Amino acid sequence: MGWMNRARRAEMSQSLLQRRGRVLLVLVLVYTFNFIDRQIVGILAVPIKADLLLSDTQLGLMGGLAFALLYTGLGIPIAYLADRHSRCWIMTGALAVWSAMTAACGLAQNFWQLFFARLGVGIGEAGGVAPAYSLISDYFPQHQRARALSVYSFGIPIGSALGIVFGGLIASWVNWRMAFVVVGLAGIVLVPIFRFNVAEPPRGQYDHGNARANAPRFGKILATLVNKPGFWLLSLGAACSSMMGYGLFFWLPSFFVRSYGITLIHASLFYGAILLIGGLIGIWAGGWLADRLGQSRRGAYAIVPAVAFCATVPFYVAGILSHSLLLSFFVMLVPTALGLVWLGPVICAMQHLVAPDMRATTSAIFLFINNLIGIGLGTLAIGALSDVLTVHFGADSLRYSILAGTGFYVLAAGLFFLGARFLTRDWEE
Repeated sequence: MGWMNRARRAEMSQSLLQRRGRVLLVLVLVYTFNFIDRQIVGILAVPIKADLLLSDTQLGLMGGLAFALLYTGLGIPIAYLADRHSRCWIMTGALAVWSAMTAACGLAQNFWQLFFARLGVGIGEAGGVAPAYSLISDYFPQHQRARALSVYSFGIPIGSALGIVFGGLIASWVNWRMAFVVVGLAGIVLVPIFRFNVAEPPRGQYDHGNARANAPRFGKILATLVNKPGFWLLSLGAACSSMMGYGLFFWLPSFFVRSYGITLIHASLFYGAILLIGGLIGIWAGGWLADRLGQSRRGAYAIVPAVAFCATVPFYVAGILSHSLLLSFFVMLVPTALGLVWLGPVICAMQHLVAPDMRATTSAIFLFINNLIGIGLGTLAIGALSDVLTVHFGADSLRYSILAGTGFYVLAAGLFFLGARFLTRDWEE
């Protein structure tokens, strides 16, 4: 009988691993489309600017603030519902909305039509990330969460790279409008695949003693976070890093076209490769280090990305100032990886600073701070500074605007080092 019980347990364990793997794969696929739809506008900025006669400041508003306004504002109330109702149904509706609005971007005839279509993309994507963080935390035990959340975050470099590459190819072969339509319709096809493969797990099933019958009210969640300085320091640090990160996602394709004189297709393949290779390495390394070091020292969830941020600056300076496209490629792989190390550790830490029934709302508050500042201001700041520097540097204005942005990584590192001091105290064991 003993061997039969062991065989049954082994079979159940294998089935559980397969179910977790399938769910995580589908969530990564959805997150990939999230970032394809979010970042495709970066590579399309070149033909959009020429067709609609926009300035870099208008491109920054359309690519950053237009998306960030409702994405950040609606994220908190939607996540509050996700802590009380089905996270899977909320994500299903969100995927359908942001995909449809991405397709609608292809119909825009002027700046304001494109601006409001991007607002619609932000409305849909407001329900796509925070509920997923909560779902993953209920599918994976604590000692595996940083890696699981890192794998989920693979959707960022994969989606951004695919958006840049496919957007550049479709825009070159047909036009920029068709690029929006194709990726939007592809996301709609994904809706039923997600819904039939991801089931709602019990909340807090791997966090014994933390699950409650009734989720706390928003005031209670906010009061809990007010007393956790680690949450605010990590949120503000992540926001500073995202000002540079999102700014680079949007502006680097244009930088390669303007400063190196390459075509849109070559720029999309060039930066897509940098983002995919560097991003996957950096995100996985961050999650692996956090799971390995964070069990004995909670501050490691902040220290690991802080060290990585400090190391990005010299590599960005070397890569951006290089006049060799080939040298720039290899040098830029390193800071691209280092700049994304923070995702697994910080997102995992956010899940452990509160009880399971507060996770979606807490993640949304974190995303509100991170994205409102990161997306809303980063893209705009680099674009506006580029307009100012055009008088002195011409086509190279983006080169020096991006260099100035590396200061945000230094500020992020300082906030993370401070936050590390509070994580042990703030942690929900």
